[in-house]
Amino acid sequence: MVMGGEASMELDQCFQKMKMEGISIKEWKDIPVELLMRILSLVDDRNVIVASGVCTGWRDAISFGLTRLRLSWCNSNMNSLVLSLAPKFVKLQTLILRQDKPQLEDNAVEAIANYCHELQELDLSKSLKITDRSLYALAHGCPDLTKLNLSGCTSFSDTAIAYLTRFCRKLKVLNLCGCVKAVTDNALEAIGNNCNQMQSLNLGWCENISDDGVMCLAYGCPDLRTLDLCGCVLITDESVVALADWCVHLRSLGLYYCRNITDRAMYSLAQSGVKNKPGSWKSVKKGKYDEEGLRSLNISQCTALTPSAVQAVCDSFPALHTCSGRHSLVMSGCLNLTTVHCACILQAHRAHNAVPHPAH
Repeated sequence: MVMGGEASMELDQCFQKMKMEGISIKEWKDIPVELLMRILSLVDDRNVIVASGVCTGWRDAISFGLTRLRLSWCNSNMNSLVLSLAPKFVKLQTLILRQDKPQLEDNAVEAIANYCHELQELDLSKSLKITDRSLYALAHGCPDLTKLNLSGCTSFSDTAIAYLTRFCRKLKVLNLCGCVKAVTDNALEAIGNNCNQMQSLNLGWCENISDDGVMCLAYGCPDLRTLDLCGCVLITDESVVALADWCVHLRSLGLYYCRNITDRAMYSLAQSGVKNKPGSWKSVKKGKYDEEGLRSLNISQCTALTPSAVQAVCDSFPALHTCSGRHSLVMSGCLNLTTVHCACILQAHRAHNAVPHPAH
């Protein structure tokens, strides 16, 4: 194990302190728990798992001290690994099980739910094999979940999503990108009814949802900050109007390929900027615009939009940029929007024109 200079120095200081206090280490079990946990914090998760098998004392210390574990490096036998580790690491708060190829099955997720009751963040993305059984288990075993990534999981239903939200009401971040079967208007209604602390929701390419579902979200999740609706081809202006009216903290909105969106949606966003933060969009703090309001908007392939409507949004939210290197207003595929520019480009243009140029 190779450690950086600061880490090595810190451990040296720990050993010096132990020497001064007359503490000697003759066996593995003699290492104080505090020092053991500091050592383990400097190594990768593979070595932590190896260390958990050194002796009973180490295993117990790790079991009750480790709160974060990432197993994404495991390219084979992840299911068996999780089954063996779940009973050991009962104090886990964060568990990352993102996979390049599907490995996890329902029995592994059920083991997590049975032992890791303090779990707050769980990443199960690309777990193509897990079904409703997994979500039912999480609902009962991990009620404190605040962040859950199920992107790319395609084998569970909207009934399971609705059931999960009845018990996991603390959810703030939920990624359901690509979960076409599970993400329906019924699922969104359940999220709106049960998860009013929701701040970030990814519904990308969930093409079965309509305005009814998005409006339930808007009414039920007023603290929503980030919403990705890219590829949700059925939604119309009604969805955006509801979000503009009810989600006053919205900072990022993805509408890529939502071709039913028209100028009405853009003007509703622009009006929300004026209504929700009157007079402050032009305020300057330490040389920067106030960062309240929309900071990111993707309207690529929304070909029904006109320059005047999009420019109104840009004018209402100065944190939206079209300039090089700061593209937070993304309009690719909308050739009719080339005349839309952010505040800093317009200011630079005015400044350039104000400078007298020498005669040729």
